[in-house]
Amino acid sequence: MTNEEIESRAQRAVDLFKQGFNCSQAVFASCADIYGITDEKLALRLSASFGGGMGRMRLVCGAASGMFMLAGLHNGSATPHDSEGKMANYAFVQQLAGEFKAKYGSLICAELLGLVPKNTTPSLEGREGVGFSPRPEERTPEYYQKRPCPEMIAEAVRIYLRAINE
Repeated sequence: MTNEEIESRAQRAVDLFKQGFNCSQAVFASCADIYGITDEKLALRLSASFGGGMGRMRLVCGAASGMFMLAGLHNGSATPHDSEGKMANYAFVQQLAGEFKAKYGSLICAELLGLVPKNTTPSLEGREGVGFSPRPEERTPEYYQKRPCPEMIAEAVRIYLRAINE
């Protein structure tokens, strides 16, 4: 895949986010067709629950989760006792996670958004004020100005596509 093709998919992911889809949906749907998922609505539904750091709990970043879902399509095992296959997939996920974390300092949505200090892995308890509400924020120009998400979405697509094309 050329750099131009990678950038085109990265931009497609940003466009999806700016249309109102979450980070995970944007990353996953921009690349799912590589694996035969050509029904975009299906790709968007499969990845819908991982936005906002998994159901808006501000845990694992949705852009990273989108990469990890793609990794499952790339080399995930579909055999129950395939230890080697599972290990290969887990190693790939760890590679992707490492690259993302090296660039942004965290994989945790709340940390990436500045809602909690980095390296304080949020728990599900005591989450008042951290965005634990399931209600998504209204997508306004101000929303997009304060969010680092578009950059992270584009970079997640780049990290993923470069990794599979090495």
